Amino acid sequence: MRKLTAFASALFLGCMALQAQTHELVLQTKKIGAPIQPTMYGIFFEDINFAADGGLYAELVENRSFEFPQRLEGWKTVGNVQVREDGPFDKNPHYVRLGYTGHKDKFTVIENSGIFGIGVKQDATYRFSVWARIAEGNDPVRIRVELCDPYGNEERQAFATERVTIDSKEWKKYQVVIKSPRTNPKASLRIFLEGKQAVDLEHISLFPTDTWKGRENGMRKDLAQALADLKPGIFRFPGGCIVEGTDLDTRYNWKNTVGPVENRPLNENRWQYTFPYRYLSDYYQSYGLGFYEFFQLCEDFGAEALPVLSCGLACQFQNDDMNAHQPVELLDGYVQDALDLIEFANGSTDSKWGKLRADMGHPDPFNLKFIAIGNEQWDEIYPEHLEPFVKAIRKAYPNIKIVGSAGPNSEGDQFDYLWPQMKRLGADLVDEHFYRPANWFLSQGARYDNYDRKGPKVFAGEYACHISGKKYNHFYPALLEAAFMTGLDRNADIVHMATYAPLFAHVEGWQWRPDLIWFDNLNTVRTASYYVQQLYGHYKGTNVLNLTMDGMAVTGAEGQDGLFASSVLNAPTGEIYVKVANTTGHSQQLTLKVEGLKKGETLKSAKAIVLQSNNLEAENTIANPNLIKPFEISLPVNGNFIKGSLPAYTFVVLVISK
Repeated sequence: MRKLTAFASALFLGCMALQAQTHELVLQTKKIGAPIQPTMYGIFFEDINFAADGGLYAELVENRSFEFPQRLEGWKTVGNVQVREDGPFDKNPHYVRLGYTGHKDKFTVIENSGIFGIGVKQDATYRFSVWARIAEGNDPVRIRVELCDPYGNEERQAFATERVTIDSKEWKKYQVVIKSPRTNPKASLRIFLEGKQAVDLEHISLFPTDTWKGRENGMRKDLAQALADLKPGIFRFPGGCIVEGTDLDTRYNWKNTVGPVENRPLNENRWQYTFPYRYLSDYYQSYGLGFYEFFQLCEDFGAEALPVLSCGLACQFQNDDMNAHQPVELLDGYVQDALDLIEFANGSTDSKWGKLRADMGHPDPFNLKFIAIGNEQWDEIYPEHLEPFVKAIRKAYPNIKIVGSAGPNSEGDQFDYLWPQMKRLGADLVDEHFYRPANWFLSQGARYDNYDRKGPKVFAGEYACHISGKKYNHFYPALLEAAFMTGLDRNADIVHMATYAPLFAHVEGWQWRPDLIWFDNLNTVRTASYYVQQLYGHYKGTNVLNLTMDGMAVTGAEGQDGLFASSVLNAPTGEIYVKVANTTGHSQQLTLKVEGLKKGETLKSAKAIVLQSNNLEAENTIANPNLIKPFEISLPVNGNFIKGSLPAYTFVVLVISK
């Protein structure tokens, strides 16, 4: 704390102003600029890096319905265990039969250790559930359910035990709550057959009872809270490249993700084998986190939903053969999927898909306003595939805004080709992606200053700064992202949405980095990039204000000494938010002059929320999750001036009250 106080006392002190050239930022308040969309800053979810199963989706059992291609993958079995395929759920027909071994001292047991282990916390409770029936005979059958530490040094491996009695020859759901007396990040779930009668088990599940919002098929609370704390205005889901699939058979099909969770079919995750140098053989999608749950999260966060659907093109990076894609003349089913999704979200309870939504527990519409068709497609084939969707959606739902794509690159021939095509087709927004190095972010402060204001709006749908050879979440790329985002602020009339990517990564199961939020089975790490996104989300404002230095926008251009800046008004409170990034290794002397104040009006107070590190490679980790965090200090004001020193490698948000 002393170190932080000493640093803060050196920040924004006018007595330092004569040590170097002073840069004057001029903020004009008289003329209120373009409105900032509520959707301006948000989140993008894709099931990469075990973001869903093993991550946000709180299920702790792997392969709970025995539908992995290797039916018992994730399970250890002992004794008389059979896999059968005439179960109660037509889309998940497999189950296990536990039978008597023929010897009283030989046991029939199945054991699951989850995805990278089952993390449990001391005094927390967990809901075990299973669909089961008596397989032989008529008497009730009992199973013993244990949380255990198979590799510990305790006398007993089991540290929590409950029993469940199966009392029917018909399939029924059984539940029991287990309380853990200890914390263990790598526990296992064991199920023993007790007695000599056989029993059938299907959809074996273990959830914390304390999920986000307490939902039974719920989300991991700490990860959902991290998303809520961003105050996102838009939530794009479910991808990304998984929307396309490596082939069309494994594309993300939203209709398979709704309805009873027990009957949502398994899908192969395209990230399972995309990176053979980080191969994850057991990476599948249970679809337990499906479109209904995504829409619920949007409501929870106060964010608009932006679902992304396949346009009938498999991943073009992985498919050169045109036969891999759905022909344009056979797109009717894909187009109908899009129309049905809008009905699922917004339709009356008298409609087919609106009724399903109501049956799932949400009779009121979700009020969907946006839909994206396609992800990172390119060439003439993409506009050809997009056009039937645009026509059908415009006809059936003219108020829905359609998001098209500018392809996988931030510039170049394909980018230059697709933008006019999106304008021709009447897309409302165009999704731009840029995973780019440091020099790109430093050169792009004015990227949107000269965009066509009459065309579609911009959705910066996937972006992150990738430092060559060091693709991890250290401080420097976060600082450059903050600098770049001042250009989003300044161009809010053309940029309506922006989402960092990817969102989540399990520390033992990542394939792509950097990522916004890292986690293990019990802990969460909010990165420096996370705090940049959070600051923009919290201090989004409602209108752009003009901010200049030497009569020019502050974009890191030549002669601007590595400074980037923007300013916005928050009309409901009258507060002004000024964001400034110093991307250089030296302190900058600044004067902020506020012009256009009404007669007799002065600056009342100011504070700074500061994100800073002199170690450009510093990063938050599981071991040290709070190394880099914003801190707040009060600033002196003098009339309509704020003067001070901005240290090297600093991003700051000034909150000014009049």
